Amino acid sequence: MDRVSVKEIETRFKAGLLSASDLLALQSDGRAGVRKLLLAAERQAKVKEALQYKAEAMLHFERALWQQGINFIAGIDEVGRGPLAGPVVAAAVILKPQQSILHLDDSKKLSAQKRQRLTLEIKETAIDFAYGSASPQEIDALNIFQASLLAMRRAVEGLGQRPEHLLIDGGHAIANMPYTQRAIVGGDGKSQSIAAASVLAKTARDQMMHDYAQQFPEYGFDAHAGYPTAKHMAALVDHGPTPIHRQSFGPVKRVKKRLDK
Repeated sequence: MDRVSVKEIETRFKAGLLSASDLLALQSDGRAGVRKLLLAAERQAKVKEALQYKAEAMLHFERALWQQGINFIAGIDEVGRGPLAGPVVAAAVILKPQQSILHLDDSKKLSAQKRQRLTLEIKETAIDFAYGSASPQEIDALNIFQASLLAMRRAVEGLGQRPEHLLIDGGHAIANMPYTQRAIVGGDGKSQSIAAASVLAKTARDQMMHDYAQQFPEYGFDAHAGYPTAKHMAALVDHGPTPIHRQSFGPVKRVKKRLDK
């Protein structure tokens, strides 16, 4: 390796083409550029080790079930309880037994780019996944809590593979389901199955709100996804509620009441 230029070694490193034996051989290379690359490789290895440790830790609930012979475990999560507009969206995901996906976490902690990349990986590797949602009208009729449970129920019912057990984000199980289940507070940061559902639900809802932004361009739904930002509240006051606004939510009700006077 000492006959290979630093630039070529850097190119191979960035492309992930340096093997463990290559890195070992480079330990005796005194060139400053090579020493810098070795430090970068060491940092990279430590980050990967930390990610692998976290991924394994987030299989705690799944592993206990796998050891009991329960292989079809559906993680369920929903997004969109806080916005003033748009549906609440849920996803259900059944990962392969012993499957571990690096970088999985609560979708709110991930960048949009990382969520998109993980969405592709989840869809390519999971045994099954499905979505469910509850409309703004259903949210108004039921309340947001019951609508969230409805969206999660629909996600589970949409699975082609019948699950054997449900892992659900939050403190409440889904009533009248023919499966054993466990609700886990903060589950999207503790279970890979739930985190995968969180990522799918988030990317799906974000795309829905992006589409609504084309229909209602003055509201900027693609930027705030329906949450009560200053820009959203200003548009709501200027233009009034749209058909996708949740009429039962306080800020929307107050604006509507003011406009009706």
